[in-house]
Amino acid sequence: MWLYLQQKTNFFTAPLRVLHVAPEACFIDRFEKLPNIDYITGDIESPLAKVKMDIHQIPFEDASFDVVFCNHVMEHVDNDIAACKEINRVLKPKGWGIIQSPVYNIPTTFEDPSITAPAEREKAFGQRDHVRKYGDDYAIRLSKSGLMVSEDRFVQELPKEVVEKHALPITEIIYFCTKGSTTA
Repeated sequence: MWLYLQQKTNFFTAPLRVLHVAPEACFIDRFEKLPNIDYITGDIESPLAKVKMDIHQIPFEDASFDVVFCNHVMEHVDNDIAACKEINRVLKPKGWGIIQSPVYNIPTTFEDPSITAPAEREKAFGQRDHVRKYGDDYAIRLSKSGLMVSEDRFVQELPKEVVEKHALPITEIIYFCTKGSTTA
């Protein structure tokens, strides 16, 4: 993600208000030190986050953020489309975000709300606290929220030595989202 932000976005140069949902520890200090960023972290449980929040009801006004990061969250939440609607709502008109989740080599997303036992969830979805297993329809599914979602195969465009140096998964797709319709 760091390489992507450097090479494909204005993240390190433009004045941006950023919401980072379920922030990864490896990014917090680095992002907080950027002089151009007004950086806010939010999570329902994590003590690393500044704001305690449920992604289904983000406690900020409409059009509050230039950028939203939300990585490895959607596979945990009850209603991923509603969560993405909230991200869309808080993005400014020219706002953008990155929403990453594990995506499996299956044609369509699999979810079954009747599977609630942790061991059964692990068997069905790959992890005890996952509620769905995303498939090739991930971008289409997220776009049902009104977000405009594009699949960027950035890693595949990088030189082999860069991929090896950073141990990047060659199949990784960056799901780059922009503010879309709020009526979806």
